[in-house]
Amino acid sequence: KRASLHNADQIEKLDIREGDYVFVEKGGEIIPKVVGVDTARRPTHSQPHQYISNCPECGTPLVRSEGEAIHYCPNDNGCPPQIKGKMEHFISRKAMNIEGMGSETISGLYDQGMLRNVADIFDLRAEQLLGIEFTVSDEFGENPKKRSIQEKSVQNLMAGIEASKQIPFERVLFALGIRFVGETVAKKLARHFKTIDAIASATFEQLIEADEVGEKIAQSILDWFAINDNQSILERLRIGG
Repeated sequence: KRASLHNADQIEKLDIREGDYVFVEKGGEIIPKVVGVDTARRPTHSQPHQYISNCPECGTPLVRSEGEAIHYCPNDNGCPPQIKGKMEHFISRKAMNIEGMGSETISGLYDQGMLRNVADIFDLRAEQLLGIEFTVSDEFGENPKKRSIQEKSVQNLMAGIEASKQIPFERVLFALGIRFVGETVAKKLARHFKTIDAIASATFEQLIEADEVGEKIAQSILDWFAINDNQSILERLRIGG
């Protein structure tokens, strides 16, 4: 059960199908891995696995970057789970560390139309939030129940938003969720360029001069700043933060 099959290339290479009996061995005598299929035991009606081609949430065609194993939805500013995920990353402890706001609150406020991107967080007002009711479910999307935001929760949330405005630049940069820009790279970029404007105006050649910034990261940064929606969010964060 610990032998992973998360790589489409490997599944295709081994021609692994649903219902197959497979051979498993320990790679290096430690890590279990699937190494083959017992085709003699394969059902006659067996068919190769077909992957979905469109995002199940927003319908956008999935893409796969050259040299990468995963397919992903490129509609990162319009796909609801991605928008919510970005906000969850933004408020997380190692990013903006906004206490009083969790995934349930984000999901509820998104469903209410009050949050559409991370900049909207700084437009929230206490009087808007008090008594707002939304439905939450368990991790399997079941057992829905009503929840409302009480006064104490509103106070904690507003205090958390205000406190986040003092977060250092390197953590704000990490919070933006630029692909491949993790905590370490964000620190290196912040120390090298000093300001967000310097990063935004940097060329590919200037970006790769920064410590630990390779070609893939540099291109991802350029791509992020080339998106008008991201520029708009960044400008609103300047005002809100």
